[in-house]
Amino acid sequence: MQVFTMASSAPASPYLPGSLQDHFLLSMPHMDDTNFDHTVTYICEHNEHGAMGIIINRPMDMVTSDLFQHLGLECESVPEQPVYAGGPVKNDRGFILHSPTEEAWDSSYDITDQLSLTTSVDILRAIGQNRAPEQFLIALGYAGWGAEQLEQEMSDNVWLSCPANLDIMFRTPAEERLQAAAATLGVNIHLLTSQSGHA
Repeated sequence: MQVFTMASSAPASPYLPGSLQDHFLLSMPHMDDTNFDHTVTYICEHNEHGAMGIIINRPMDMVTSDLFQHLGLECESVPEQPVYAGGPVKNDRGFILHSPTEEAWDSSYDITDQLSLTTSVDILRAIGQNRAPEQFLIALGYAGWGAEQLEQEMSDNVWLSCPANLDIMFRTPAEERLQAAAATLGVNIHLLTSQSGHA
């Protein structure tokens, strides 16, 4: 398994008008794609070339210590938390969403001033040496959209969107994140139908 090999050290692209960067995408109840059914996806980047995001509510049957063991990384202690299935694209590669740190990672960029995305293994070594970011989420794989694909899916009423919320991402139990995000819009995701609009 190849992990933590894909990222750019370049700064995040400027927001476009209508960009969903730093937003959650909530799958609508009629979603017929099993890759995204009942998911919350955090959009890391969205520009004229497309969009990239990480699913944040699908824990795998793997925890951080399993990942360290698989990668052969030594660790003093590892905060035991789930590793997430981040999406169907390159799901043999790892991505960490995390709060800012003073350290400069090999492959990382700041999405906002409160959240960064790192894909280099040096951050895992730091986590294993008790130098973990204050908050972090490890995922394998990501979700990707081509140019104008996400815009079309929004028009087709496939997703709800709302501004991202770090408490939901890092502190809310995974099984509650979809409804918690929907609640920020004042809706109950379970009561929506295929006729509902999008935010």
